[in-house]
Amino acid sequence: QVQLVESGGGLAQAGGSLRLSCAASGSTSNIGAMGWIRQVPGKGRVLVSAINRSGDITYYVDSVKGRFTISRDTVKSTVYLQMNSLMPEDTAVYYCAASWGPVSASASDYDYWGQGTPVTVSS
Repeated sequence: QVQLVESGGGLAQAGGSLRLSCAASGSTSNIGAMGWIRQVPGKGRVLVSAINRSGDITYYVDSVKGRFTISRDTVKSTVYLQMNSLMPEDTAVYYCAASWGPVSASASDYDYWGQGTPVTVSS
């Protein structure tokens, strides 16, 4: 079992920044990739970004490329998402997610999800 606890969400203005953190505990040695999935009520879930254990493979959905940066601290079993140049369309609940497998662009490939941290971007 893997437990994920995310934090750092909140309210930001358009053009501002937020940094999300996700701490993993439990059987963290089984994790092959971690990432962030966001969900807007009434809309589907989208894998925003992901990174593998070694940090040499990353994924970003097109809409956040150049604005978001994912990173990880293997010792602390923690993944971060630095979100810059925020836009109102980034508003969503952001879920930390972990996968037993490799980096995937599909949210359905992630085995463990956190509780979610809301991000609201005002214009």
